Amino acid sequence: MLIETEATPNPATLKFLPARTVMEQGTRDFASPEEAEASPLAAALFGLGDVTGVFFGRDFVSVTAAPGVEWHALKPDVLAILLDHFTAQMPLFRGGSADFAVPPAEEEIADDPADAEIVAQIKDLIDTRVRPAVANDGGDIIYRGFDKGKVYLKMQGACSGCPSSTATLKNGIEQLLRYYVPEVTEVRAV
Repeated sequence: MLIETEATPNPATLKFLPARTVMEQGTRDFASPEEAEASPLAAALFGLGDVTGVFFGRDFVSVTAAPGVEWHALKPDVLAILLDHFTAQMPLFRGGSADFAVPPAEEEIADDPADAEIVAQIKDLIDTRVRPAVANDGGDIIYRGFDKGKVYLKMQGACSGCPSSTATLKNGIEQLLRYYVPEVTEVRAV
């Protein structure tokens, strides 16, 4: 089995492509070893000690290295864990674990029912134009809410903590949304 590796805009994160489906639907972001306990694969990657984030996309796994860790030293261990996992066809999650991310409710911004049409346009643009591009970079962006012209988005995977994420939000996503949905005045990360 061959697992391809791609760099991401976040120098601390590499994207690993096992040439098979990782997640049938949704995504899953693990930001700590405690969160990773739901997945044998994520737990094994965090078990290396030099991993601070694991993200499962449709056909990739993004891994974020701890500050100061060199990828040339960590990459062989990550590849070995991924090869063992996918070759043995082990389950991605422990029994009863959710297979997609459901962020905590406190991060949600309640949408005004009067803005339903605007929110539908925003979600459509995010799903059709933004998420595919961000997935190419090893991450995901999740809609969190719309309030008084502001769109709130959660960045995951390689996008979370990426030095260029602010530029992506302001120069890319915000401009796109403002162009197609004039009611949008700003985009913020939560």
